[in-house]
Amino acid sequence: MTRLFGTDGIRGVANLDLTPELALRLGRAAGHVLGTQGHEVIIGRDTRRSGRMLESALAAGLCSVGMNVRLAGHIPTPGLAYLARTEDVVAGAVISASHNPAPDNGIKFFDHAGLKLPDATEDRIEQAMADDAGLARPTEGGIGLIGDVRALVKKYEDFLGSIAPALDGLRVVLDCANGSTYRVAPAVFARAGADVLTLFDMPDGANINLGCGATAPAALQAAVVEHKADVGFAFDGDGDRVMTVDSTGTVLDGDFVLALAARHFAKHGKLDPKVVIGTIMTNGGLEATLARDGIALVRTQVGDRYVWEELERRKAQFGGEPSGHIIFREFTTTGDGILTALEVLALMRSEKRSLTELAREVEHWPQITKNVKAPRRREWKEITRFSTAVRDAEAELGSGGRLVVRASGTEPVLRITVEARDDATARRIVESLAAEAMEALA
Repeated sequence: MTRLFGTDGIRGVANLDLTPELALRLGRAAGHVLGTQGHEVIIGRDTRRSGRMLESALAAGLCSVGMNVRLAGHIPTPGLAYLARTEDVVAGAVISASHNPAPDNGIKFFDHAGLKLPDATEDRIEQAMADDAGLARPTEGGIGLIGDVRALVKKYEDFLGSIAPALDGLRVVLDCANGSTYRVAPAVFARAGADVLTLFDMPDGANINLGCGATAPAALQAAVVEHKADVGFAFDGDGDRVMTVDSTGTVLDGDFVLALAARHFAKHGKLDPKVVIGTIMTNGGLEATLARDGIALVRTQVGDRYVWEELERRKAQFGGEPSGHIIFREFTTTGDGILTALEVLALMRSEKRSLTELAREVEHWPQITKNVKAPRRREWKEITRFSTAVRDAEAELGSGGRLVVRASGTEPVLRITVEARDDATARRIVESLAAEAMEALA
């Protein structure tokens, strides 16, 4: 049986894969596993048209087993995680498909500590969904209530404002991806004193991530150069990741943020332990950059939940992914795009150097990823033809590169990433493997 939960909750096309009936059953099962009658769950969502539909169904399911529900409305995913650990609730749920296109949606839960649920808890929820007839059905006073707590979004905004550096004199461009940062991010940066220009802050339910945001920063790059801004930040639809653009219009990914933070703290004797947590997708250039300063890189599976687990295990200060999911353990339990952007500016100001100058000191090796729609993507290791091609490619790369093949946990694709010392080699190998995958895994 295929597991319902992926690496980041449940995802699918809204009303086709992720139906209100499924959300209702999920609410009942999650309420049964995560709490008892009278406990509260807080729900937030991004700006997709399907968000209210799924919110209503999820809330109904929770209420039907006696859980009270508090609706926060539009809020970045890290904001919902923050409220889950600072409000008197047993869990939080966010309805979002992050950087995916508007027809998709998703549901993921955070526990009362603001952490994504462990696999074992998700398995218990799935088991309860399969045994819905055995779940409670209270009547009258036992049915849960639903309340509106949209005002709590301001609490998250105030938290970000409390750690923001003084940004007076800085011109900043923000790309809000027509997603859940469209109100919070501009308010936080303006409150800190920045001269703010905001792009893609008019969500209509269908334009989230459409030609904008962290996965499509071209418009932001042009705006930064045109308006002679000091820096630009592109968030994704749910605000848990960010891409940075320097004053020349160059995109700097999550690996740059990790290098900037680690090298700054190490230089001032404040990096303890001297470890940064990355993933199997972290660029080899970052590892080489950190090694020059005696800093170790530890890799995990893809997903900020795994980064967090390793951060906790090693008591490291920060970690993240090239995609822009960065966790600063002192402040948050999950990737937070707005918080990361504020940290980048705090570090830039402390270093008294531009991001362009700082980026020159960070190595970046050519890395190319191809996403292949392959029906048998999860079986790729068992398909001899393709697995042999992968082993041959690994042998060719040797110590001069890396190859990562994995079935996406958030989209129906096989991701093939090739990293090499030169772009031509990386491009040739990834194109060859992508063509092989399309035939062998069809």
